[in-house]
Amino acid sequence: MWPTLLVALLLSALGPLAPAWGQTTGAPAKAPAAAAPAEDPLGRESPRGTVLGFIKAAGSENYERAAQYLDARRTPKLAEELALQLKVILNRRLSAADIDLLSTKPDGNLDDDLPPNLERLGEVKGNGGSVEILLERVQRGSGTAIWLFSAKTLRAVPGVYDEIRPFWFERHMPKEMREFRLLDLPLWQWIALALAVPIVLALTWLLSRLLFRILHPLLFRLTGERADADLARVTAPVRLLTLALAIGLWLSVTSLPLLTRFFWARVAVAAAVVGLTWLLIRLVDIVAELTQTHLRHLDQPARIAVAHLIRRLTKVVVVSLGVLVLLYLANLDLTAALAGLGIGGIAVAFAAQKTLENLFGGVLIITDQPVRVGDFCKIGSVSGTIEDIGLRSTRIRTLDRTVVSVPNGQMAAENVENFGVRDKIGFRPTLPLRYETTADQLRYVLAEIRQLLYAHPMVESRSARIRFVRFGGSSLDLEIFSYILTSDYNRFLEVQEDLLLRIMDIVEASGTGIAFPSQTAYLARDRGHDETKRQAAIATVQRWREAQELPFPNFRPERIAEVENTLEYPPPESALRKEGRPV
Repeated sequence: MWPTLLVALLLSALGPLAPAWGQTTGAPAKAPAAAAPAEDPLGRESPRGTVLGFIKAAGSENYERAAQYLDARRTPKLAEELALQLKVILNRRLSAADIDLLSTKPDGNLDDDLPPNLERLGEVKGNGGSVEILLERVQRGSGTAIWLFSAKTLRAVPGVYDEIRPFWFERHMPKEMREFRLLDLPLWQWIALALAVPIVLALTWLLSRLLFRILHPLLFRLTGERADADLARVTAPVRLLTLALAIGLWLSVTSLPLLTRFFWARVAVAAAVVGLTWLLIRLVDIVAELTQTHLRHLDQPARIAVAHLIRRLTKVVVVSLGVLVLLYLANLDLTAALAGLGIGGIAVAFAAQKTLENLFGGVLIITDQPVRVGDFCKIGSVSGTIEDIGLRSTRIRTLDRTVVSVPNGQMAAENVENFGVRDKIGFRPTLPLRYETTADQLRYVLAEIRQLLYAHPMVESRSARIRFVRFGGSSLDLEIFSYILTSDYNRFLEVQEDLLLRIMDIVEASGTGIAFPSQTAYLARDRGHDETKRQAAIATVQRWREAQELPFPNFRPERIAEVENTLEYPPPESALRKEGRPV
C-alpha cells in the first residue's frame, strides 16, 4: 500500500515536467502554462519563462529565435553564434537543479542579494574563475519589461566556450558514434545506457549484501532476534535507490541537453525519496516484528502493544515526511499545505475526541502498567481477570465468565484495584461474643486467639493483633487484624478456614458463645452458661493474674518468641497430612 501511494505522488511530482520533456526535441512551441506570457509572445516576462524559452529554441537549433532571449546588442549572425555557445555552456557546465530556483514572477526573486532588476541562474566554472549566469530585466520601448540573459554574462561566454572539451573517453571514440544521433542523443550514449543495465543490477546486489552485513548485527543487538530471512524484504527498495544513483551517474558523464538533464535529475531525486521512504518502512516493520517476537519469548504481552503502536506511528511519520518532500519537488506551496493539515488535524481531533482519549489512555495503561494481562483486579464496579489490553479498550473476564470491554479513557480515570500484585492477603474478621461473657472469659478468648495468631506458621506474627474494640448493639466485638502469608486466593481460603475453626474451638473452650445479631426474649428458664467451663476459664485467668503473666495489653516478647510457629498446621487430624501434602 505504502509504495503504491508513494509512486503515485512521485508521478504527480514529475507531472509539471512532462510537457517540457516532450518538447525538448520537437519544434519550438509556446511556453508552459506557468510561464505563459500575457503580452510578450516569447514568454520573457519572468526569469523562468526566459530560460525555458531559450533552452527550447536552442535545443531545436532555432538560434534565430534563441538569440531574442539575449541582451547581445550585436549583429544577428554574431547573436546566433553566441546563442549556440551559451547552449553548450548550459548543457555542459550548469547544474540542472538551478532551474528549480528560478522565479516565475514578473518581478523575480526580491529576497536575494541582487538588485531588483537582476536574477541569478547559477554559476559555471572556467579557468579564469566562476562566471555567474545572470538575467536582467530590461525595458524595450514602451512595452512590458522583459527578462534577458545579461550583457555581462554574454561577454564571458566565448571564453568559457573555448575551454569546453569533450569527455576524455569521447575523444577516443569513432566519429560515427559521436555524430550519429537518435532522439537527440549520440549513439555512444545509447550504448553506454545499455551497458549500464547489468552494472546497475550488479551494483544492486552489492549494495544489498553490504546493507545485510551492516543491518544483521545491528538488528540482533537492537531486538535480540536474528533477521536472516526478514532482511530479504529490503531488496526492492534498495534496487530503487540504486536506480536513482545510476541515473545520477549517467547524467554526470553525458552531455544531455539542460532541460533533459533537469527532467531526469528530478526523476532520480523523486525515485531516491520514494526508495528511502520505502526502505525505512520495511526496516520499521522488520524491527517491530523482531521486537514483538522477542517480547513473546520473554512473556511480556503488555509491551507488545507498545511496540505495535510505535510501529504504526513511526510509519505514519516516515510516509508523511516522504509525501512532503515529493510535494516540495512538485513546486507546491508547503506553507498552505501544512496550514491546511493543521486545521484539518484540529477538526479531526474534535471529531474523534473519544477515540483519541481511548488511544492515549491505552498508551498510559501500557506504559505505566497499573494492570497486566492475567491480573485479577477491580475497575469501578467490574471485577475480573485482565485478558487483553488494546489501544481502544481493555477486556476483562468476570467471575461469571462474561467478557467486559472497558474503554481505556474511562479506565485511566477510574480507581484501579489490582489484586494480582499483592504479596499477602489480609485476614480481618470481627468476632462478636455474647453479652453474658464475663471479663475473665473475654481475657481468656483474647489471650488464646492472640497466641493462635503468633503460633500459626501461615500468619505474619509481627503485624498480627486482636483487640476488644467495642460494645456492640447485641455483642462484645473483638477485632482481628493479621496477614496470611500467601498471594494465592485459594490457599488463603484454606488458611482462613483453619483459623476460623480454631477460633470457634477457643470460644467454645471459654464457655461463652458467638452472639446473634438479634434480641432475645426469655420466656422460660434456659440452660444458661456451662458453669464448669466458666469456672475453668476464670481459674485460668486467676492463675495468670497471680503469676503476673496476664497477657494484657499484650504477651511478653519472651512468651511470643516461645510460642511463635509452634502450632501444627494443618492440624494432625487433617486429611492433607494423610495425603502427604507439604505444609
